[in-house]
Amino acid sequence: MVYRIADNITSPLGMTSAQNFQAVKAGRTALASHEGLWDIPEPFTAAILPKELNDQIARKGLTRFESMVIASASEALAKTEFEISSPRVVFILSTTKANVELLGTPMATSAMMHPGESAKRIAKHLGIETEPIVVCNACVSGLSALILAERLLTQKFYDYAIVTGADVLSRFVISGFQSFKSMDANPCRPYDIERLGMNLGEAAATMILAGEPTGQQDGWTLLQGTIRNDAHHISTPSNKGEGAYRAMVPLLQQVNKDELALVNAHGTATMFMDQMEAVALDRAGLSDIPVNSYKGYFGHTLGAAGVLETILTMHALDDHTILGTRGFQELGVSVPIQVSAEAKPTDKRTFLKLISGFGGSNAALLVTADDQTQIQQPKTPQTHQSHRVTITPEGLTIDGKTQPTTATGKSLLTELYRAHVGDYPKFYKMDGLSKLGFLASELLMMSIGL
Repeated sequence: MVYRIADNITSPLGMTSAQNFQAVKAGRTALASHEGLWDIPEPFTAAILPKELNDQIARKGLTRFESMVIASASEALAKTEFEISSPRVVFILSTTKANVELLGTPMATSAMMHPGESAKRIAKHLGIETEPIVVCNACVSGLSALILAERLLTQKFYDYAIVTGADVLSRFVISGFQSFKSMDANPCRPYDIERLGMNLGEAAATMILAGEPTGQQDGWTLLQGTIRNDAHHISTPSNKGEGAYRAMVPLLQQVNKDELALVNAHGTATMFMDQMEAVALDRAGLSDIPVNSYKGYFGHTLGAAGVLETILTMHALDDHTILGTRGFQELGVSVPIQVSAEAKPTDKRTFLKLISGFGGSNAALLVTADDQTQIQQPKTPQTHQSHRVTITPEGLTIDGKTQPTTATGKSLLTELYRAHVGDYPKFYKMDGLSKLGFLASELLMMSIGL
């Protein structure tokens, strides 16, 4: 359990969380139609920061993406009292594309394009002295970052975590999603029978967390999060909702579902993703719990989505409101989940945030402002190590026995592949870390006779 002490949402709808919540509650949307922008041949609908807001938040010597992150984090940090330069403070940046809009420009150097280098520039500008962490895991990046922060604080590695999720749009991003035929040229319609695809959006969102009560927290806590990968397909979600279902189950074992005000789901308005989420919710026994999506207000904000949507749901429940799903009219999924276009009142103070993404990635987070909602930490299972594979730049050992090799370094991985596997040609397209993990797994399975 960790404590929210401050937050911010920076989007086309406003520069604070309160402004964004009030805009959404009033039914406003940041989505607008664009034709000819960035020389993209097809028209599209997206939520893009207007020039005046970009000019307002711009920082000299930093990119538009970095400036947006700093604007969001700075506004949230202004509400806190801890020493940001302390070694007990960690900065976690969630992004899927970072400075990718620089592609095709003279600024597209390795130092500018690498998200880790961008995170270091942001941290330096903010005055953070610890090494920043970048979470880049497709659509689940933002929620993965919050879950990582919860785990780091719970394990006492740090006292405070600054989690910012952000992405900006560009020709690269828009055309990439258009190539998937997953975008609607009109405003999206999550879970609706007439849905045709998603819209994209740009935003930054920051949540600042403390590992212990500080007197600054306002009651909201992140209780527990789970991440599951169903390895179904590189882009298509599992039709059984396997990963999303498995992400929710451990959390639902720790809380009575009747305590849930809602499930804030991904709701991208794509045909397969909305269907998958509905199936997963039904399998988890949540088909009678209110479900909503914010994509009709902000679009899919990529690396910001998990953070932004969690913050917005907190502010909505502070107002005793379950926000409506803009664009929804008639249910268009195969199981009867509870989606409404209209806002509804509620007195409940606990919710489940669910999100899924490319590569079979899924994440869920249980959040509450109810003092009566408590997570019982599961007992650590007893484990026994039966076999061990160790690969170093100098050689290979299996169960403590050195195996004969002649190569070292990167060449060693190729030698081990040829000697022990040899029938998976995609090995040669892997990066070094993937090769290492692949070989270690194969050798471990061989050692136990699989």
